Amino acid sequence: MKLKDIVNREIVNLTNCEQEPIHVPGSIQPHGFLIAIDADFVIRYTSANVNDFSVLTVEEVLQKPIEVLIGTDQLAEFRYYINHLQDRVTTPLIVNIENTQFQCVIHRSIDLLICEFEPVSEYIPRVSTVYDQAINFAKYMGQAMTLQQLSHSVATEIRALTGYDRVMVYRFDKDYNGEIFAESKVDEHEPFLGLHYPHTDIPLQARQLYIKNLLRLIVDINYTPVPIFTKENATNESLDLSHSTLRSVSPIHVEYLKNMGVGATLTISLIHEGKLWGLIACHHYSYKYIDHYTRIAAQLQGHFLTSQIQVREMAEEYTVAANINKSLETLLNLSFAPERASLQDLVKQTQILEIANAGGVAVVLNDIVYKAGKTPDDKSILKITAWAKKKASKGFYSTSSLPEHLPEAQEWCATASGILYYQLGVVHDETIVWFRPESLEEINWSGDPEKAIVKDANGLSPRKSFEKYQQIVKCRSHEWTKTEQTAASTFSYSLQKFITLILLTEEEARQRELTKQLKESNLELENISWISTHDLKEPLRKIQLFSSRLLDLDKNISPDVSNTLKKMNASANRMQRLISDITNYSKIRHSEKSFEAINLQELIEKVKQGLHEEIEEKNATITTQNLTSVTGIPVIVHQLFSNLIGNALKFNKEGVPAMINISQSKEPGLSPEPDDARLYTRITIADNGIGFENEFNDRIFKIFTRLHTADKYEGTGIGLALCKKIMQLHNGYIFAEGVKNEGATFSLYFPV
Repeated sequence: MKLKDIVNREIVNLTNCEQEPIHVPGSIQPHGFLIAIDADFVIRYTSANVNDFSVLTVEEVLQKPIEVLIGTDQLAEFRYYINHLQDRVTTPLIVNIENTQFQCVIHRSIDLLICEFEPVSEYIPRVSTVYDQAINFAKYMGQAMTLQQLSHSVATEIRALTGYDRVMVYRFDKDYNGEIFAESKVDEHEPFLGLHYPHTDIPLQARQLYIKNLLRLIVDINYTPVPIFTKENATNESLDLSHSTLRSVSPIHVEYLKNMGVGATLTISLIHEGKLWGLIACHHYSYKYIDHYTRIAAQLQGHFLTSQIQVREMAEEYTVAANINKSLETLLNLSFAPERASLQDLVKQTQILEIANAGGVAVVLNDIVYKAGKTPDDKSILKITAWAKKKASKGFYSTSSLPEHLPEAQEWCATASGILYYQLGVVHDETIVWFRPESLEEINWSGDPEKAIVKDANGLSPRKSFEKYQQIVKCRSHEWTKTEQTAASTFSYSLQKFITLILLTEEEARQRELTKQLKESNLELENISWISTHDLKEPLRKIQLFSSRLLDLDKNISPDVSNTLKKMNASANRMQRLISDITNYSKIRHSEKSFEAINLQELIEKVKQGLHEEIEEKNATITTQNLTSVTGIPVIVHQLFSNLIGNALKFNKEGVPAMINISQSKEPGLSPEPDDARLYTRITIADNGIGFENEFNDRIFKIFTRLHTADKYEGTGIGLALCKKIMQLHNGYIFAEGVKNEGATFSLYFPV
């Protein structure tokens, strides 16, 4: 049988370590051995050091059933353990191989079972150890007031339990830079507490693996990796060791630890709300092995700590939140007049800065800035809000390092290194923004973060220097907390309502002023109408009287003078009709007569009597169909039909008897306008006159609009405009359709 190892031999350095497949190294650490079996319990993979722990060689194990290794007497127990295997088993199976006991930890990997064997340690913790741990944790959990104090107690407990030289609680920031948050160490080693480490020290795929496998052990940093073998041409040559304890370590990480002078490590993941909150990192400066039970006991301490993260963080924020909420409550209870001047009074309230722990605040409305505290100038504030509006998600944006995103903000570091922005409205660009000055922060790095990657004769490698490096961070403010953001959001919502009230009040004032101006205009129009009715008609009557007398008295006047007098008389008549039509048009709007049922058939008969002479002159025939009744003002509806029938008589074809048909729909129908859901009675007045082109069907209803010259068809251009005004007064519609030289149809819609 030909064998092949599955060692990943890709060259790894800091140019490609972010893509390093660290979960499939193809090798393990030598303090135990590994096999992988299939569903039939046949060994498909084995580590090269199987012979170091048994009398069997790799060739004698591969492709053989598991009982070859563990014996038939343990097969039933082994199968039972497998059948009851869960995703995360903490209790190992004790297996006897060649009179040596091994702790066997098994987990599933796709369609294989990975079995890791480690010799049983001489020291196995008593069952009561876990109980003692829980008691101790409960004790110092009650004594620790802060999360940092609790973390220090956990570090101390784990060091006492495991015997490592140094135990650190390592906390990540939002960019995954790390900070030594708590530490317990032997006296002779220098402290690392408070030191920061750049995110490059723990690359992305390593962080992802820490989430999958919560415990990581390196017994000897100087170990020689043990390759894993399988049968040549096997279908699955790689082996996913994400959950393996024996998994070999990335050479980059090994070199990193060597540069630190570390000999052995134990790492426990701290998972909070599904994310990697931090690590418990245990360092020893020589070879260090701890058994499975001690690892689990240490991991239990990590679980204790993560269970308290949210509780402790909330407790630490409680006092701050209480003060903020008190200021917010005071602020929301303040009362101001709904006017723009109040905005300046509002921003001057000290509570508006307290709710966000800000140095300054500005409210912007129509590019006018109302500000208080330490802020940039008005022009700069408008630049900031315009930029933040583009960056905002759902009207919100915050940052503690504005110059990193907006380079020109470097000049505003003293007042606006951090901003908290809320958009209050779109129409008037209403916004509120809180400002924070820079908070000069001293960060103590474990080595220069700018030299986290070192270039030497061998290429790129992890940094070799971990000497304390002090960095002063400028142009960065304190982070905006969730409590501050929530309080600012609540106030912003209240401010938005207040600004809306201001705008409504201003709009109401504008409407009052417009109403006042409109009343004055209407009064002037009424005065003009009065003048038209009385003062203008009187001189016209005199003109008509004098011209008629001259024509009657002097029979010897020349034809030219006679024609001139006749034209003058006709013009005066047209002027008088125009004044009467204007007066009627203006009166329609002021009609206060009550609506009542109108018998249309009777109304048409009255109209015909009034137009008797015109009907005889045009030899007209007027027919009606289905006429019942409508609701309206009788006098005005009479004028409506009189105008429409009179129009049909006026615009008939010369020499052709006029035919006018007036009909009413049998059943009410829907409105001609799509947005109107009411029912209407439709009445049509159709004639066989000269008609018109349909492109003018809207234009003919405009006042003073005529399609023909006055010398051919008399009129003032007000008649149809008056008809539309009457229909509007009755909450109805009027439409016209025409065919040139064939006739016109007017449709009236009266609401039912």
